[in-house]
Amino acid sequence: MHVVAMQIDLHLGECRSLKAKRAIVKPIVEGAKRRFGVACAEVDANDSWQLASLGVAVVSNRAHHAEEVLDEVERFIWSTPGIQVLRSDRHWLEHER
Repeated sequence: MHVVAMQIDLHLGECRSLKAKRAIVKPIVEGAKRRFGVACAEVDANDSWQLASLGVAVVSNRAHHAEEVLDEVERFIWSTPGIQVLRSDRHWLEHER
């Protein structure tokens, strides 16, 4: 079993309210879940208008497949207009038998 989580921090420069932020973040989260079958949620900076931190997790039977899925999710997020990716970090869950 291979489990990898990614935290991706975003700057939403054009947002002037939490409602505007939600209008950008919600389609990203829902789109990632629907298109790639990942777990995805906003995990930090909930009260900030122009910052968002998303968590994405993948479980797979192959490490390479998990990496490919996160690469696709990352490209999907980068392609969203009106956002700037500030940071992206991946963390693997160590599994011992």
